[in-house]
Amino acid sequence: MNPLGTHFQVWVGSWDPEEIRPAAEKAAAIGYDFLELPVRAPETVDGEAIARILEANGMFCTTSFIHTPDTDIASEDADIVAKGEALMYEALAKARDMGSTRLVGGFHSSLKKHDTARTPAGRQNAVDVLRRVAERAREMGIVMCLEPLNRYESNLINTGGQALEMIDEIGSDNMFVHLDSFHMNIEEASPANALRECGDRLGYVHLAENFRGYLGTGTIDFPAIFKALAEINYDGPIALEVFSAAVVDPAHSARLAIWREVWSDSEDMAGHAFKFMRDGVEAARG
Repeated sequence: MNPLGTHFQVWVGSWDPEEIRPAAEKAAAIGYDFLELPVRAPETVDGEAIARILEANGMFCTTSFIHTPDTDIASEDADIVAKGEALMYEALAKARDMGSTRLVGGFHSSLKKHDTARTPAGRQNAVDVLRRVAERAREMGIVMCLEPLNRYESNLINTGGQALEMIDEIGSDNMFVHLDSFHMNIEEASPANALRECGDRLGYVHLAENFRGYLGTGTIDFPAIFKALAEINYDGPIALEVFSAAVVDPAHSARLAIWREVWSDSEDMAGHAFKFMRDGVEAARG
């Protein structure tokens, strides 16, 4: 059975340990194995305190990272690229402090709506940085999983195929693909085929409905996704990543255009999703 987890913002808007504690307790009580926690601002994260909370609840964490425009490693500005690379090393150290063995997310470039296409020079900067960061991560025992984001959040990597191409250019066997059903629903002709294309290079999965509401209540073909995961023998983590303005912190809401309260009860959402994911995985594997 795949480890099942939730993004921490299913529960709370802040990663302060006093907010993470009840989130971990409630998630563990449902049956979840892990929480996904951000390290995009590593200086604000009390890694050791969070590690103790997770251990006390029999859980582990995965860690996610994204860039802002002033740390964009796909920029043509050498100072911005250097700042982004340095921040990624800090994020890896914080992830290690928290006991994480996976750094996931769209860390290839800044998350925002872009008005122009990326340049070849900017793309090459990202490849060069990620080649070095992947090796540092290996030394720390951390696997990196690169996430394609939809066209409204990235102008560099939008599909699983593009992620595979970039990973080939990076040339590291410590870099895998992270696929998210929300983004795939926008960018892929077939999310199931995108998963199959990644095969044993898939390292992390986010599940969300097309409108980030309750799983199974929208348009995404989850049985096809679970079937594809079974066909490629994917045994890695599967995380629920759904956001609602009722829970998510305002800055993150603005960044991701989360304007509606598509759900409001975290425990009900997480409980429903756990059963949905567990049953879907088990049914696909027979």
